[in-house]
Amino acid sequence: MAPRLFTAIGARINPQVEWVEIQVKSVLNRVQGMGFDWSINPYRGCEHACVYCQEGGTRVLLGDGTTKRLGDIRVGDEIYGTQRKGYYRWYVRTRVLAHWSVKRPAYRVLMEDGTELIAGGDHRFLSNRGWKFVTGSEQGPLHRPHLTVNNRLLGPGDSPAPPLHDGEYKRGYLCGLIRGDGLLRTYHYDRVGRRHGDVHQFRLALADEDALVRARQYLMDSSIPTSSFLFYGGSATTRQLTAIRTSARGHVAQIEGIVGWPTLPSSSWMKGFLAGIFDAEGSYSSAGILRIPNTDPVVINWIIRGFQMFGFDFTIESRARDGVKPIQVVRLRGGLSEQLEFFGSFDPAIKRKCGFAGRAIKNSPERRILWIEPIGHRELFDITTGTGDFIANGVISHNCFARKTHWYLDQDGVNNWSSRIFVKVNAPEILRKELAKPSWTHEQVHLGTATDPYQPAEGAYRVTRRILEALRDYRTPVAIVTKSTMVLRDKDVLGQLARGPGATVCFSITTVDPELGREIEPDVPPPQRRLEVMRELADAGVDTAVLLAPVIPGITDAPQQLEAVVKAAKRYRAGALWTNALHLGDVTRQAFFDYLVKYRPTLVPEYERLYRGKYAPAAYRRRVQEVVASLKRRAGFAPRENLDNEPEPTRPRASDQLNLFAVQQG
Repeated sequence: MAPRLFTAIGARINPQVEWVEIQVKSVLNRVQGMGFDWSINPYRGCEHACVYCQEGGTRVLLGDGTTKRLGDIRVGDEIYGTQRKGYYRWYVRTRVLAHWSVKRPAYRVLMEDGTELIAGGDHRFLSNRGWKFVTGSEQGPLHRPHLTVNNRLLGPGDSPAPPLHDGEYKRGYLCGLIRGDGLLRTYHYDRVGRRHGDVHQFRLALADEDALVRARQYLMDSSIPTSSFLFYGGSATTRQLTAIRTSARGHVAQIEGIVGWPTLPSSSWMKGFLAGIFDAEGSYSSAGILRIPNTDPVVINWIIRGFQMFGFDFTIESRARDGVKPIQVVRLRGGLSEQLEFFGSFDPAIKRKCGFAGRAIKNSPERRILWIEPIGHRELFDITTGTGDFIANGVISHNCFARKTHWYLDQDGVNNWSSRIFVKVNAPEILRKELAKPSWTHEQVHLGTATDPYQPAEGAYRVTRRILEALRDYRTPVAIVTKSTMVLRDKDVLGQLARGPGATVCFSITTVDPELGREIEPDVPPPQRRLEVMRELADAGVDTAVLLAPVIPGITDAPQQLEAVVKAAKRYRAGALWTNALHLGDVTRQAFFDYLVKYRPTLVPEYERLYRGKYAPAAYRRRVQEVVASLKRRAGFAPRENLDNEPEPTRPRASDQLNLFAVQQG
């Protein structure tokens, strides 16, 4: 069907949301590795637009170390693949030979670090036990090696999204590059016949023009023009050097101001500085050693400060030299995944120094699979490469993959998440056919595992209500997760389900502070109203629960904040309460950091340290579980209700500080 603008009946009017009607071929999704086996999502997209509820796309690792969406890959692009030589498989650069799309059944593979992969059942990934298909069986026609829960996938690790090249990043980059390789000085000497002998000089000479072009553009952005010239013609053993320069007094003074050390460096400035000093002085050897040397202890201290700000493990080495000042070297510890994180986080301009072709994958990080589930027919993007494989989302993938974009329908997962939402208009009818099959065993079905089933459009489309009616008619128990109060409309059907096969409604409540709720969940009913609706459903005999999630470090994680939610949940008749900490996926991270920059900029450096990956450190997550478990026990909740394996509860002390400033990343 053609898309149309739609205003939800009985909901807040939002003319900016486009509701797109689509037809689906399947509704019931089997889930692996979770506490439930079946899920249904009536909608794809979410008007709630919470700052922590976004999704992103698959990124293919290009030959220059940057990434590109699989759907945007073109024939001839240079990317990374692997090649087997002897006992090991090695990373090599290869070319894309073909690119096309198909529609076929797709599966979602979720890994321990939060990475999601979408692929057809015949697609293969490289695991710690060899190449494995996404689906297969132990016997019969589909007997073949296939992925299962707890398999581990190999690859160099995912590269973070590149930094925003804002004004602070540009100043930091110029500071690192010019202090590392530039000439910047003002001096005076007597000149016969001239009024004064003041000399102003700025010159930057480099063998790699990538960094020189970037520096020249950044200077121009500050209204500082420079001229370019050949500084050194090169020789049989040395490379040619090109330079930029200016001798205008005002421009040299401006550059001196730009490269001055800031009193309180922002994270964006520090990212630019580390990129600039790496372009100027850094090296990345074929053995996989990343170093940044310098003779100036002030520069070395700033490099150390930057590594500490972003949580990188490093060591300091000193190299003595006869008759001259020794060189201090900051060396990044860890393997390829840490080095790719360095390149991705800071985005040096000289891509030649970011390559890792020729490295063996024997020490690649292994990421465990948590679950695999079908998601119906999707448009999947396939490519052919010179090596027969490529790297996407940090794992080694055989030819054929799926582009994971907003709802896998070529949508923007950042900007369209809450403004273009797909409605599965035929889902109730398809579900009835699936429930009528003799093979259906009436297992519990979960609604809202990916998208809230009570979107504003539900007021008119009534897709979720008709799904509930189908589940009631086929005596199938249901569990719902929602932030919407519209669920009260279906109290009659839910009551019938509760008196029959069973019904549970779980309300997601992050905070009971109304002002904070408006800040982080701008388009969601106030927490107090959600609690009141929960009590009404409980009075109607429906089992109710609260999902205290996500716990947001430094914002909602103080013990008194968690205690307020736990007490309110018990007071408003929640039968159970579960919790988990904030998880930042690919584009989730981008959206959440945009929120931090706008509303809570002082937290940005702490989050960059805390969320080097997609999850908070295990120590932090464990402490969240401990504190909430204790609060639940004191409030009268039955033990062992948490979705995670919570530890034995301990009573929090009055002095406990749960927030991110008390957690040191291991």
